[in-house]
Amino acid sequence: MTMAATLFELPAQAQQTNGAKEADAAFYSAVAHEKAGDAAAARIGYEKALKLNPRHANARYRLGQLKINYDRIVSKGQEQKIGSVMIPEFNVDDADFGDALEALSIHIETQSKEKITPNFIIQDPSKGIAAKKITLRMKNAPSGEILNYMLQMAKAKVRYDKHAVVIMPH
Repeated sequence: MTMAATLFELPAQAQQTNGAKEADAAFYSAVAHEKAGDAAAARIGYEKALKLNPRHANARYRLGQLKINYDRIVSKGQEQKIGSVMIPEFNVDDADFGDALEALSIHIETQSKEKITPNFIIQDPSKGIAAKKITLRMKNAPSGEILNYMLQMAKAKVRYDKHAVVIMPH
């Protein structure tokens, strides 16, 4: 191999290395999006990693798992997004669960500067949950913790869907 041939091969090798680095960066960004519950951004990242490096086995595997677990990941993202809003003060005294839930919804919307509007739905044919009385006083608490206390008092559980937070009997 001549010196000239070596000079021509190095840039191609350097480009492969840069392409692999870009693919890895896209992959790790996609993993972060997936962990945050943003399945759409994760999909884009995995696809970008595969476009940059079609042999990126981890990106191919994670993209497949993302397709299988899409709804669960979106639900987790909803739970994190809604539950992480800090509420400076939340006070309800002997309020019906439905009214307390409406108050929490307003607090979340206000504290998130209207970026998050939870769609709470009470799914209870017996109508027992909505009538449960709630007394709760909390300061500087994440909305997810406030909701958990309310659910305990009402003997209810929650399911996070793509477009709704469903409250149902325990």
